[in-house]
Amino acid sequence: MTAPQATPERDDVSTASTRKRVCIVGISGKLGQYMASHALDRGYDVVGVCRPKSVAKLAEFGDSITVIPGETSDRAVIERAVAGADAVLTVLVPWGMRNYASRTAQAVLDFAPAQARLIFSCGWHVRASDADVYSRRFLATVAIASWLAKFVRAVDIADQIRAADRVFASKTRWTLVRGSDLEEGESEGLPVWGTYVGDPILASNLTRRTDFALFMVEAITHDALIGQAPAIVGCRSGSALAHAASLHA
Repeated sequence: MTAPQATPERDDVSTASTRKRVCIVGISGKLGQYMASHALDRGYDVVGVCRPKSVAKLAEFGDSITVIPGETSDRAVIERAVAGADAVLTVLVPWGMRNYASRTAQAVLDFAPAQARLIFSCGWHVRASDADVYSRRFLATVAIASWLAKFVRAVDIADQIRAADRVFASKTRWTLVRGSDLEEGESEGLPVWGTYVGDPILASNLTRRTDFALFMVEAITHDALIGQAPAIVGCRSGSALAHAASLHA
């Protein structure tokens, strides 16, 4: 087993002269809103992109964030949003059948500043290396969900894989965070992670959505994650606690 890596404490980013600008692509969804809250808590200036019909979902943030309405796959919208950003957090959602996720990823890769930290979110089903191991049940579930979603032309799960392939092939300062199943609830703390799917520490397959967002934001200042695709799980999940106990046995 490859031992999971601990994420170090964040650097101080709250001083006025060094405030970092963070762009959140897909800010109106639950994950995006959690990321916005965590980023604001850390003193970041937050700019978000979401579809025009979803802007109202962000009313609670008031003028604490800047919202740029538009499709996240629109290259002109992304070019405007990421200008001057120190980090770009992108929710890779494969809406519809028009390569929405892969076009979004490509726009971010093309227009983000060269030294910006680019953090992308996806699920465990995205294979990062031959080390990833999936159970037959997991593969069957993904296959069925993919077929049903594509049949009703709502979501193209394979497009998230195509988007990830573009990220992997880029020469940017990227991290692809692969999330487990998600649940709502109060934060349990920063998730733990393994370098490959199938690591026993990930067996519980459950993370609080707010903690997934927390990991995305913390990754901004964790350079050891550059060029990595960590698979995460909740730090209070059974498998994470079992792993922690084994280290002290």
